[in-house]
Amino acid sequence: MAYADDLDPSSSILAFYASDLRRHRERVNLSQRALAAKAHITPSLLNKIEATKRLPSRELSVLADELFGTGDHFQRLWPLVIKYAYPAWFRPFIDLEEAAAAIRSFQVQVVPGLLQTEEYARAVLDARRLDRDVVDEKVAARLERQRILNRAKPPELWVVMDEHVLCRPFGGPRVMRAQLERVIQAAESPRTVIQVIPFSGGGHPGVGGPFSALTLDEGPGVVSVDGFLQGQLLADPEHVKAALRAYDLLQAVALSPSASIDLIAAAMKGMDT
Repeated sequence: MAYADDLDPSSSILAFYASDLRRHRERVNLSQRALAAKAHITPSLLNKIEATKRLPSRELSVLADELFGTGDHFQRLWPLVIKYAYPAWFRPFIDLEEAAAAIRSFQVQVVPGLLQTEEYARAVLDARRLDRDVVDEKVAARLERQRILNRAKPPELWVVMDEHVLCRPFGGPRVMRAQLERVIQAAESPRTVIQVIPFSGGGHPGVGGPFSALTLDEGPGVVSVDGFLQGQLLADPEHVKAALRAYDLLQAVALSPSASIDLIAAAMKGMDT
């Protein structure tokens, strides 16, 4: 029996995608094994996709539209579906991030997701020893999330990182060098500012851990705070105010944008080619 026999397509966008994929596949008399072969995935993975136990790829969505003659139906659903790679608590933040006028991000361990290269993102997730399919889904979701920076009018992005981020070469020197180059390129945008807090600065007000704050055109802002198993979304005005004050203090103790880029460039030179 297929996993998807009792699937309710009205329960979520993911369930709607999965049930529509199965419906159109059966309409053209294409077996799971045959579609899986065309998509270069295993039949068991396709079975799980049709049961919402795994997420579809962009490539599968393109192939489905081609095979089923559905225009761009599955391709238009995919950006909504891929958000399910994120935990339920974080999905509202992703929706708000897409509407944000300004994004402030503070990181102590890794480059912010909005600026990660594909190889770096994969290396970060591989370090958590996740299943390969899960890593693929999360990398795809992270790259899709970055599309907001390519809009005609992207949000203002301000990133403050601890120097520690520059020193941990996820994926090895080659991957890390490409990642740091990506950060420097991002800083060339007039709407993006990068700052680094150097080791020489001693302690700083970000010892509580990484967080991101959103400023919206309409309505109150929101803050996302990372946690070990589950982070938090904070919308209480006092919490948002406290986060923004902490961010102001982080900006004050960080190097200037130009000096920060010099430090990043120096870290790049320290990486083997």
